[in-house]
Amino acid sequence: MSIRKRLSPEESRAVALEAARLLLIETGPQSVTLKAVAARIGRTHANLLHHFGSASGLQKALAGHLAQTVCNTIGEAVRATRAGIGSPREVVDLTFDAFGREGGGALASWMLASGNEDALNPIVETIHALVDDLNPEECTGEAEARSMHKTTFSLVLLALGDALLGEQLADSLGVERTKARDCAEEMMIAAFAENDASAQPIGAQ
Repeated sequence: MSIRKRLSPEESRAVALEAARLLLIETGPQSVTLKAVAARIGRTHANLLHHFGSASGLQKALAGHLAQTVCNTIGEAVRATRAGIGSPREVVDLTFDAFGREGGGALASWMLASGNEDALNPIVETIHALVDDLNPEECTGEAEARSMHKTTFSLVLLALGDALLGEQLADSLGVERTKARDCAEEMMIAAFAENDASAQPIGAQ
């Protein structure tokens, strides 16, 4: 007879959130319910209620989990780009994949449509923290910080729009499917160049 390992509250939440993420990717946001997640991990509905309080609580926790995972990955790519290891295209592809292939866009639109707007707060807060963290130490002025926020704002909107309508619009207009990513890449290259230039001492420019 198999004995199910007793998990700590933190481990149980982590297992449930990973199951919710997989359900989101495999069958869409409508499948992310307490009942479905409980069945996926062999737990009871009451157990999931204990950890998340409600389906809304599960969705909000999943949004925070996705946001933190996505932003950590994107942050590493941006730092690698600044170190000459990665490229702006990698940052763009990671962002677009996060909202497309990983289900972030579907989750965001579903929560907005269901009136659960506050569930998006973890995503917004994490992205803001990411932008602040990635701002070069030399670029501490208000103008430089505002520039990075505008770039991130545009990148996220492009990625979210592409995740929701990109394929249909590309087919309808006869545009290459990668067009939005190409535009985002050009924007990122210009933003990095602008920030690098502003970080140099005046005499070095």
